[in-house]
Amino acid sequence: MSLPDNFVYLEDIDSSIIQDIKYFSDDNFIGRPIKGYSAARCILTLPAALALAKVQKILQQQSLSLKVFDGYRPQTAVNDFIDWAKEPSDQKMKTSFYPRVNKADFFEQGYIAAQRSTHSRGSTVDLTITRMDNIDLPMGSSFDFMDELSNYHSAEISDEARKNRLLLREIMQIDFKPYDVEWWHFTLKKEPFPDQYFDFQVL
Repeated sequence: MSLPDNFVYLEDIDSSIIQDIKYFSDDNFIGRPIKGYSAARCILTLPAALALAKVQKILQQQSLSLKVFDGYRPQTAVNDFIDWAKEPSDQKMKTSFYPRVNKADFFEQGYIAAQRSTHSRGSTVDLTITRMDNIDLPMGSSFDFMDELSNYHSAEISDEARKNRLLLREIMQIDFKPYDVEWWHFTLKKEPFPDQYFDFQVL
């Protein structure tokens, strides 16, 4: 697939970064593959991918690695999230991903973008840190767990999880801005398309 100018496949920049693209699978808060994802591949703008490669090199010195859950997200996928959130009968994944939250409140609480997502600009990434044996560091909640537990400053998490969140946040803040509602979510500070949203398929 030919990507738009200044977009790349993350594996072409740093193949050592682990990819676990949740929206191409059933392992997400909706419980099925999301529209717009036709492959389990992370696409990012070139500056975002290069910045992640810098982070990866630092982590590798500690025998750790980044694991990416999502990067560029087509507007088609954002629309799929919005349509799902407006359907109250679909609660298939509630126990695993939002046991204490009403899905109707996802927009207000910042878990789902009401119209557009920073991911669709290509420089936002969802990720965690894992050991070289692919065991994730404890972060106090799983990716996309829609709950206050996932807030960066949650008082409910263990000291170990707090330390790991701090490690991720500090190392990512070299080039990225964090999002306090979701410990895994970071946007490149100098993104090349700050006002442009894309809708090409992930192939």
